[in-house]
Amino acid sequence: MLKPKRKITKKEIKQDALITTYVKVTSYYDQNKKYINYAFTALVVIVIGTIIYINNHRTNNVKAATELGKVFSIYDAAANDPRQYTTAVEGQPERGIMGLRAIVDNYGSTVSGELARFYLANAYLHLGKYDDALKQFGSFSSSSDLLTASALAGIGACCEAKSDYATAAKRYEKAANAISDPSVTPDYLNSAARCYGMSGEKERAIELLKRIKKEFPKSAVAREVDRYISQFSV
Repeated sequence: MLKPKRKITKKEIKQDALITTYVKVTSYYDQNKKYINYAFTALVVIVIGTIIYINNHRTNNVKAATELGKVFSIYDAAANDPRQYTTAVEGQPERGIMGLRAIVDNYGSTVSGELARFYLANAYLHLGKYDDALKQFGSFSSSSDLLTASALAGIGACCEAKSDYATAAKRYEKAANAISDPSVTPDYLNSAARCYGMSGEKERAIELLKRIKKEFPKSAVAREVDRYISQFSV
């Protein structure tokens, strides 16, 4: 007489499914373990490389900040003695002071290195080395709207010094649009208007002057706007 079949429990079904899955995974690993090991090794290398890069980047930023702190007093003194800009660029190796150019060359990818690049560009601008200044201002990158706008204005100043008034006007205007600050934006707009006027675009110059009067009526530049407009209207 046939015995009735035993009913398979849910627990047994789950165990069987787990066993089946385990067998499949084991079989897949055995067949592809070489590639899996390669992938795992590559992942470990990437993770370790990332950690090393972050740590080195942090260390380099500290070094750049330290060196920038040493040379900044020289750069700051150049406001009263322009000859000091050359010293700020070159540094004073005999005193253990790295120049702005060396800081940028060694640590330019760090936040402090980028700040050194900004000062280096400005030093070149004051020294009349406009092409060098343009290169550094053009490479400068910052999360600060104020510094970004200042770098754009720096490019404008270089172009104006080289009598490329059309480009200068656009850069000054871009600087003005990068930040809305009554301490700098009116000056950027005024510089843009001046260069537009020099390049023959007097109508555009007048538009920007009117913008100063409308948006920054209390600025020092605004007090001279009407006179500038009358000059361009002649």
